[in-house]
Amino acid sequence: MRVQTALRIILAGALASANAQWLNYPAPGTPLKQDGTPDLTAKAPRASTGKPDLSGVWQIAPPEPGEIERLYGPVGAGAVAGDDLRDQNKYFFNLFIDFKPGEEPLRSEAVAQTKKNLQNVVTNSPVAHCLPYGLPNRYFNAQPFKVFEMPEVILMYFELDGAFRQIHTDGRKLPVDPFPAWMGYSVGNWEGDTLVVDTAGFNDKGWLDVRGHPHSEALRVQERFHRGDFGHMDIEATVADPVMLTRPVTVKFKVLLIPNSDILETFCVEGERDQAYTRGAAK
Repeated sequence: MRVQTALRIILAGALASANAQWLNYPAPGTPLKQDGTPDLTAKAPRASTGKPDLSGVWQIAPPEPGEIERLYGPVGAGAVAGDDLRDQNKYFFNLFIDFKPGEEPLRSEAVAQTKKNLQNVVTNSPVAHCLPYGLPNRYFNAQPFKVFEMPEVILMYFELDGAFRQIHTDGRKLPVDPFPAWMGYSVGNWEGDTLVVDTAGFNDKGWLDVRGHPHSEALRVQERFHRGDFGHMDIEATVADPVMLTRPVTVKFKVLLIPNSDILETFCVEGERDQAYTRGAAK
């Protein structure tokens, strides 16, 4: 079965409609243009701490037209809104797409495990079993996520799989010997107007991308969030895993604010039929 077909099956089991609830409900404090529409180039809002307020509903910036086909070949259109492979960020499919084939900084263990995962990408994929997407892979999907910024913690809720995340900004350190978790444990601090988040304590069950690149419990992820204006935020993510990677890998991407909107709840366990369907489709 073609990898693109397998990926679409995985996506179809996890994605909901891209149309959020309470569409166009005016959010207080949204700057407006003279015509009454949101001014996405206005100054970034500030929190009570004086730091940029990252709160809002965000979505990965769409790829340039034709970019996904150029990198991955013909992928076709999705059947419903949200599952079109052409709408996803290039790193969603392959975190190492910027490297020439054979030059990816993968250790032999990672190469072997990736080949094993690709033998049946559908049934081997964690998300086909309603398990969470990894970090930073969850940003690269076209489904939005919502940020709630408070003085001592920043919360994220992801429409993609209904997962939530805490980033502690109260000065605590990363736990020394944490119980392994799907998205690890996160602490953040501000460097000027940039939020720097360090995350550790992952389990080794997730994938770095939907193509099956693995990671170990030694995975560390550092993210740098910079909200340049009201409607645009730059994110830089550095992935380090001495067990699976020969060196850290950094990717940069942009997310866009979806003003006056909200996100849908997601429960993959409701009506879950991935197993029967994907096993049959993979034959």
